[in-house]
Amino acid sequence: MIINSVEFIGSFEHERQCPKSDLPEYAFIGRSNVGKSSLINMLVGRNNIAHTSSTPGKTQTMNYFLINNEWYLVDLPGYGYARISKTKRKLWQKMINNYLRHRKNLYCVFSLIDGRHALQKIDMEFLNNLGENKIPFVIAYTKIDKVKKALRTQNVKHIEEGLLEYWESLPQSFVTSAETQEGRMEILDFIEEINNN
Repeated sequence: MIINSVEFIGSFEHERQCPKSDLPEYAFIGRSNVGKSSLINMLVGRNNIAHTSSTPGKTQTMNYFLINNEWYLVDLPGYGYARISKTKRKLWQKMINNYLRHRKNLYCVFSLIDGRHALQKIDMEFLNNLGENKIPFVIAYTKIDKVKKALRTQNVKHIEEGLLEYWESLPQSFVTSAETQEGRMEILDFIEEINNN
């Protein structure tokens, strides 16, 4: 897939406010500071579509981007650590759950996991929640360029072994790097294939 156009549509705090459209949607979410904004910018070939920050919790709404006038990329708030109140955290959780469970044209969730570290409990809980609610998802391992080449396969294998303690089979996954653009075409081709079916 070639990205010809990227249009910011808006930021929304509730699933009911999201665009009234039948176009397919692909949501991106992960633990705070997983590199989500950098990955999104890399995918669409723009430097400042999603705002990157060293401070976790920068994304606070559901941000919609129309890609090639054909599908929506939805940037969801990260889960986990962020300097926000418990009340705000609960509101975020409710917003994300409502979107994931009720958005009929959500085709797939890209669940981002930091490829540098062992599987985190909060990631496992989120992935299990997706599975229990029958929400289609794939995994994108981020920041893989920060891992020595000899350890990359080993890191991913350890994470997958952790997942297999809970699941019988693994979802499709992508190894990505915002720095080297590794995984970009694989993800875009995956989305294009779903859109064409």
